Amino acid sequence: MNYINNTLLSLRASSPAQDEFYQAVEEVLCSLAPVLESNRLYQQQAIIQRIVEPERQIFFRVPWVDDKGNIQVNKGYRIEFNSALGPYKGGLRFHPSVNASVIKFLGFEQIFKNALTGLPIGAGKGGANFDPKGKSDNEIMRFCQSFMTELYRHVGPNTDVPAGDIGVGAREIGYLFGQYKRLTGRYEGVLTGKGLLWGGSLVRKEATGYGTVYFADYMLNDRKENLQGQTCLVSGAGNVAIYAMEKLYQLGAIPVGCCDSSGTLYHQGGIDLTLIKTLKEDKRVSLAEYLHTHPSAIYTPVADYPTGQHALWQYTADAAFPCATQNEITKTDAETLIANGCKLVSEGANMASTQDAVECFIDSGIAYGPGKAANAGGVATSQLEMAQNASMQRWTFEDVDKQLMRISKSIYQQASETARTFGQPNNLVLGANIAAFKRVADAMIEQGVV
Repeated sequence: MNYINNTLLSLRASSPAQDEFYQAVEEVLCSLAPVLESNRLYQQQAIIQRIVEPERQIFFRVPWVDDKGNIQVNKGYRIEFNSALGPYKGGLRFHPSVNASVIKFLGFEQIFKNALTGLPIGAGKGGANFDPKGKSDNEIMRFCQSFMTELYRHVGPNTDVPAGDIGVGAREIGYLFGQYKRLTGRYEGVLTGKGLLWGGSLVRKEATGYGTVYFADYMLNDRKENLQGQTCLVSGAGNVAIYAMEKLYQLGAIPVGCCDSSGTLYHQGGIDLTLIKTLKEDKRVSLAEYLHTHPSAIYTPVADYPTGQHALWQYTADAAFPCATQNEITKTDAETLIANGCKLVSEGANMASTQDAVECFIDSGIAYGPGKAANAGGVATSQLEMAQNASMQRWTFEDVDKQLMRISKSIYQQASETARTFGQPNNLVLGANIAAFKRVADAMIEQGVV
């Protein structure tokens, strides 16, 4: 469609060298063609041209002093993408790969993910090209304090409510919140993912991983199956992957593989999750240490990966849960998974598969849950934390988990029903994109040209 192509060309001209952002936008816009054709008002109101441009982009330097007394400088970002449905909501990522393109793609995806939850939250994303690995607690504290010294003027409980993401866990959120409170003198729900002692919500740590697994189970239930007895590959070894594996075990599945930035671990009898939690949450060491306790497991360092492929996806399993980072499953990886009998992929990471990999999954007819739908449980539970903060209440683990299950099921139903409405029942990418777009676009029209 000409206006979609023109929008993509215009975006490349106005936002050069942002490949991840282009990929995210193109995937969404191409799937919106049916709804744009059936409702000309979206074209008349220039919704496409407006939705791909952030409402506000904030870039800033983050100077800090390391333990040797040297001054370091990083670049900080906060992209406030769309507030049609509520305050900006989305995580902060601290990782060397962070740049404007990555943050914009994540913020754009967040628009649709947040809309699918049905909750009153808009979309934003932020972070810095800072690597917490190898840094002392004091260095991380000083960095977080410097980062919040700029960010605090742009955020607030009814304006923009950041959360954690890669490299930003409870420790970092604590340092960020402490500096916000120090600068503003206010104790309020400006961040989610807080410690349980001071406003955090039960289930928040587990939510993204749990929700990704709930979504997978709903996909299988529609096919008269479930996760009981299924072998699973789960990429990553952070919060999302760990708690996806925990929920898989609870539902009777068997995670047999995971990975970190150093390599891939495969344990045919089932991953020892207690040991993984010790290695990654307590000791913060490589998965290679797993072999000291389980010598029969197989560990493949990154240097030994097949060219252009990820070692994890070479193993045979019934289901795959990419929970690490964007574009971690390539077309070749997708073809290998399908050839090995994989019948389900549920993305715990955002845009975890390349576009040609996604097409492989959809064409093959396997159950495929795109990240914006499958992993939306994390941001949904962040909003539940906001609700608890606003009402000065603390909900039980069971209450929050039930709401997470309900929201995950609702997201699946929206995506599935919309896909069927548009004649592509196996295409949850199309279903999720259209269902989310309609909610945001209709709100934007009702609020005028702003």
